[in-house]
Amino acid sequence: MLSTCIQHLKSQPLWILILSSLGFLSLYKHTFSLLKLVFITFLRPPKNLKENYGSCALITGSTDGIGKAFAFQLAQKGLNLILVSRNSQKLRSVSSEIQAQYPHTKIKVVVLDFSGDITEGIRVVEEAVEGVEVGVLVNNVGVSYPTARFFHEVEEEVWRRVVRVNLEGTTRVTRAVLKGMIERKRGAIVNVGSGAAIVVPSHPLYAVYAASKAYAPLSLSLSLSLSLSFITWNMKEKTNTLKANTLYVDQFSRSLHVEYKHFGIHVQCQVPLYVSTKMASKLASIEKSSFFIPTPENYAQAAIRRIGYEARCTPYMTHSIQWFFASLLPESILDSWRLSIGLSRRGKIDIPY
Repeated sequence: MLSTCIQHLKSQPLWILILSSLGFLSLYKHTFSLLKLVFITFLRPPKNLKENYGSCALITGSTDGIGKAFAFQLAQKGLNLILVSRNSQKLRSVSSEIQAQYPHTKIKVVVLDFSGDITEGIRVVEEAVEGVEVGVLVNNVGVSYPTARFFHEVEEEVWRRVVRVNLEGTTRVTRAVLKGMIERKRGAIVNVGSGAAIVVPSHPLYAVYAASKAYAPLSLSLSLSLSLSFITWNMKEKTNTLKANTLYVDQFSRSLHVEYKHFGIHVQCQVPLYVSTKMASKLASIEKSSFFIPTPENYAQAAIRRIGYEARCTPYMTHSIQWFFASLLPESILDSWRLSIGLSRRGKIDIPY
């Protein structure tokens, strides 16, 4: 039977054999990716964070949404916590909730508004981590525009706030915690990115937010070019104030992962798509969870399982499925789709001539 199959293949034209081989390789690749996803999601054991990295975790943006859910999950794993957020009342409330559920968890709180001058706040963070075995850092804090806007419509203070919170905050907190990890030769840093910057090629009408979650030149340029191609308006040189060499979340994470893996420190960028949070509710009118939109608790549960493995990952399984299907589409289609969504959220368009 085998010889018959070989003879049949030999009788086929070369172009048919080439196409068949390419189809088989493509099928093999996708099948392998699916099996790998199933293994990672359901079969691969999560790392023991306390044993592998340290007894304490620091979480920024820890009073709402994903950050709060991370705090509960890490407390469940037996880690003590340092919670960082701008609202002291919410910090006390979340701390009480966690200790009511996990009474043996030791919790410090640090009040820090990342949208202002954070120099003094970073000193407080440095004091809080002094002598504490911070083994896990979750850089979750992040903001976006209040509403979808063309870049020239965004007030300077608004986009500067996005840059300060999403970039400077992540960078400076990482630096504050990294010293102790290097001394102990172990640690895990999780930077929460966004599918808006990585899964899709552009995020028009949210250009600075998307850029702040990826690498500046590519994401910002794509988003701006799409927005500005829709209107005949000549931007002035003020865009130069966004420096292309700024450290942005995805590229920052990848570079640190390579720099510090030899020190026993694992740096990971996690890329969620929509999660049912207050930010998603405001920006995308998402009012409840669904099959593709997890609750913060379900997302954090999946995210904890991925810490210490890949340098970049999409922890929630249905998000990975969405990313896979998005990767099959031409970028031009994804760009048009994202632009149409941005325009629908913006409302009526006044085109300047």
